[in-house]
Amino acid sequence: MKKTVTTLADGRELIYYDSRDDLVRTAVDPRPLTPVTSRSEIRYDELTGDHVAVASHRQGRTYLPPADACPLCPARDGRESEIPEEGYEVAVFENRFPSLSGGVGRCEVVCFTDDHTASFADLTEERVRLVLDAWTDRTAALSALPGVQQVYCFENRGREIGVTLPHAHGQIYAFPYVTPRTAHTRRRIDEHRRATGRNLFDDLVARERADAERVVLETEHWIAFVPYAAKWPYEVHLHPRRRVPDLLALDEEARTDFAQTYLELLRRFDRIFGPAEPPTPYIAAWHQAPFTDERREDFGLHLELFTVRRASGKLKFLAGTESGMGAFMNDIRPEDAARRIREVASA
Repeated sequence: MKKTVTTLADGRELIYYDSRDDLVRTAVDPRPLTPVTSRSEIRYDELTGDHVAVASHRQGRTYLPPADACPLCPARDGRESEIPEEGYEVAVFENRFPSLSGGVGRCEVVCFTDDHTASFADLTEERVRLVLDAWTDRTAALSALPGVQQVYCFENRGREIGVTLPHAHGQIYAFPYVTPRTAHTRRRIDEHRRATGRNLFDDLVARERADAERVVLETEHWIAFVPYAAKWPYEVHLHPRRRVPDLLALDEEARTDFAQTYLELLRRFDRIFGPAEPPTPYIAAWHQAPFTDERREDFGLHLELFTVRRASGKLKFLAGTESGMGAFMNDIRPEDAARRIREVASA
C-alpha cells in the first residue's frame, strides 16, 4: 500500500491510498475555498450520562447533488471535487461539515472507489483489502490525536438510512469520549467476567457456533451470524475467529480472508428482498475497543451490518417504545432472518 498525504485548498487533510507504489499523486485543489471555521460543541446530559455533539454548521452541508456535481467523484472533465486527481483508488479526507471538530474529535470521509455508480459490494477483493488497510491506518493515526478515546469506522448506504451523497463512501469518527453503546458493552464484559471468569465475546461466538441455527457464513478466520436478540429486521454480526480488540490487531491471514467474506455477506444482503427491489439500505459499523480502556484486550472487534428494510417496500421505523424507551421490538425471528440470508447465497 502506498500512502500519499496532501491538503485541500482550505487546509483540510487529504490522503490517497494506492495498491501500486509507482502511482504519483500531485494534483492541486484549485477551488477558492476559505478555511473551515466550524466548531462543534460537546454537551453532557446529566440525566442519562450521554454526550451530545451540537454542530449547527452541518445544516448547510451538501444534500443529494446531481451526479455531475458529486463532490466525491474525481476532478475530471472540468468538474471540481473534494478529490482533485482525475482518478483514485481509495481516498480519505477531513469532512468539510464535521459533527466533531475544533479540538473535540475529528470526522473523515472514506471514498471506496472513483466509480460513482458502484457500491461496496461491486469492489474487487484487492480493493476491499486496500479499504481495510486504510481503515486500519486511520484508526492508528486518529487514536494518537490528543483527547481521542474511540475510533469508529462505518458506512451508511441508501437514502432510507439518510445518506446525502450516493457515491460509495463511509466515514470515520474520532470521538473525544467513549460512546454510550461501547460503554454499556464494556460494563457487560466486566459483569460476565465476574460471573463466569470467562470472556463475553468468546462465549458469545462459541454459543453461536455450537447452535449454528443463526450462523449465515463461516470461514477459517471469520464467522457471521444473526444475533440471538437482534434488534433490526435483518442484522448480522461479523467476528474474527481469533478475538482481537481492534483493526490494528488483525493478523495477516484474517486480513486476507476478510475481503472475500465481507463481499459475500454484502452480496447476500442485496438479494434478501428479491431482484425487483432496489439495493438494500444498510449500516455497516465497526466496533473497536476504546484506546483509553485499561482492559481493552477483553473487547472483541466485530462488524455489525443491518438494514431498516423489513419487507419488500416496507421500512422499520422506530416506534415510540424504541425511540422513547430504547425498548426494541423485532417483527422477524432472528432464526428466520438467518435462514433467508443463507438461502440467498451470492452467485
